[in-house]
Amino acid sequence: MKPLLPIFCRPLGYVILLFSMIIPFVLFFIGKLNDSNLLFYKECVKLLMMMGALMILFAYTKDETKATEAIRNNATRYAMFLTVLFVFGTMLFKLSTGDVITVDTSSFLTFLIINVLCLEFGIKKAKVDNIFKK
Repeated sequence: MKPLLPIFCRPLGYVILLFSMIIPFVLFFIGKLNDSNLLFYKECVKLLMMMGALMILFAYTKDETKATEAIRNNATRYAMFLTVLFVFGTMLFKLSTGDVITVDTSSFLTFLIINVLCLEFGIKKAKVDNIFKK
């Protein structure tokens, strides 16, 4: 998978993820988050998280090579497998507790976050491998 975004989008994606995790607490403490607008803010935070994760995944790295593209492809492959396991486990848990009404709509966000984690792990592992090969 080839990168599509410039290199500055990678740290910007992390800033967006951090911002999207902090903003619900800030809104709650200043009194702007209540029961009537909770769903709106929940979906806005999800969209911000998706945008941040996609920016991280599709941005160039500092030392972009063919190996980085292979790492990005492997991260996506691992993320698909782990997301299926996570969603399947969640479904089994909900069935075992009798909660068949609640539907989880954040599977894509879960996939993106797992993909970012796999990508970062793969990039750091490749750097460590290169250090010990020399």
